[in-house]
Amino acid sequence: MTDTAPPATAATEAQVGTADIDSEALREQVEQALDTIRPAIAMDGGNVELLDIEDGVVTLRMMGACGGCPMSTMTLKRGIEERLRSMVPGIERVDAI
Repeated sequence: MTDTAPPATAATEAQVGTADIDSEALREQVEQALDTIRPAIAMDGGNVELLDIEDGVVTLRMMGACGGCPMSTMTLKRGIEERLRSMVPGIERVDAI
C-alpha cells in the first residue's frame, strides 16, 4: 500500500499556523464584543459563554436566568447577534445551545 497524501510543506504548515492565529484573533474579538453585552444580560441575572466559532457561526450557551427565559431567543437574535455582527467582521449568525 502506498501513501498518496502529499508530504507536509513549509507552506502548508505556515497556513495552518496562520489559521490558528486568525481563529484566536476572531475568538478574542468576539469575547471583547460579548464583554460589552454581558453587563446588560447580568442585570437580568444571566450570562453567556462562548463555545465555538465556525464558518461565521458563533455558538453560545445562555446561562443563569437567560437559560430558561422565554425572552432568551429575542435577546440572542435582537441583542447579541446584532451586536456581534456589527462589531466583528465575518460573523453571519449566532446560535445558542
